Amino acid sequence: MAAHLPSRRAFAPLIQACRDRSYRNQVPRLFSSSAVKVTTHTSNDGDTSDSNKFSRLDSLRSQLHQEDSSLHEFSSLEPIIKRKKAPPRSANILPKPKWLRAAPATSPKYQELRSTVRKLGLATVCEEAKCPNIGDCWGGGHSKNNPNSSEDAEHFGTATATIMIMGDTCTRGCSFCAVKTSRKPPPLDAEEPNKVAEAVSEWGLDYVVLTSVDRDDLEDQGSNHFRKVVEQLKKLNTANGKNLIVEALTPDFCGELDLVANVAASGLDVYAHNIETVERLTPRVRDRRAGYRQSLNVLAHVKTVNPNVLTKTSVMLGLGENDDEIRTIMQDLRSNNVDVVTFGQYLQPSRRHLPVKEYVTPEKFDEWRVVAEEEFGFKYCASGPLVRSSYKAGEFFLKNMVREKERERLAAEAV
Repeated sequence: MAAHLPSRRAFAPLIQACRDRSYRNQVPRLFSSSAVKVTTHTSNDGDTSDSNKFSRLDSLRSQLHQEDSSLHEFSSLEPIIKRKKAPPRSANILPKPKWLRAAPATSPKYQELRSTVRKLGLATVCEEAKCPNIGDCWGGGHSKNNPNSSEDAEHFGTATATIMIMGDTCTRGCSFCAVKTSRKPPPLDAEEPNKVAEAVSEWGLDYVVLTSVDRDDLEDQGSNHFRKVVEQLKKLNTANGKNLIVEALTPDFCGELDLVANVAASGLDVYAHNIETVERLTPRVRDRRAGYRQSLNVLAHVKTVNPNVLTKTSVMLGLGENDDEIRTIMQDLRSNNVDVVTFGQYLQPSRRHLPVKEYVTPEKFDEWRVVAEEEFGFKYCASGPLVRSSYKAGEFFLKNMVREKERERLAAEAV
């Protein structure tokens, strides 16, 4: 007796029953639930009796009823899970006060400098570090294309762009800085000294600021390259009959003083190295390879190599420092013969960087300027919410200071 599947006719009564109103809500369950077990049957004559048909139908109805009941009981016991929306994370970003408003970067002089930077493939810290003063510094002075422009006349002095040499990628990752980082940046451009000298000559500047990324991947950390750029600038401008003043904002060269001395003796006029913040916050703010005492040693060593050079540093406020710590850092700087200090507001470049703890008021910045110059004896202090280490407002004072020191030196040699 061979077993075979029920014929289509055997399912006809079941399908008809499912069409009834009482079973309409069971149709989806019938086809979505597990397959209904159908008992096979045998027949001596191959025909199925009506009694067997109805018995199978009753069996299927009973099984569906039991299945429905068990599924209902199962679903009633299962707890309902409601997904709760995660609370929004704090952005840790304080709203900027009204006094933090920078000039827009739209002037003709800005476009002129930007065009030269792009043409020569140079990098500027103004762009890489997202400096808020780029519109003011790059737009200063009169455009060569239109020297009598009333728009340019609103800006004082010569336009200034802080050129960043040795590439646009740093080997360090300070928590406050927006410059790109990598363990192995691209190699140095051997033509960069000539390109920088050409750009400065084309701009017609008489005061230029050079800075650089850290290059811990190089044997001399870029010290010789920095020196070549300064020497080429001085050489080209002397040939053109100009007396260019060069300020170099250098890395710490990992505290290797022979590398510091190499740059300090390159012919620059102002040696700048930023200490950035108070000693307590240094490990959190700066890269682990930097150090508060290490920066002080760099600044102090410059004076032993070249007593005539001006030394300069910059401090960010708003990172959580207190007044006593600011006074301490000024005392430490003066103890190491630092001539110039600048104070500026720290601004968070992105959510990945350190948050601003406080927005220091302009009035408080003015107080620190008075304290620095009158109480601690700094030769000059630029202090304000938008002041940066190479901010142009200080360059006119430094220019006069450099000229005065040069006159004193020449007078002393003549005696």
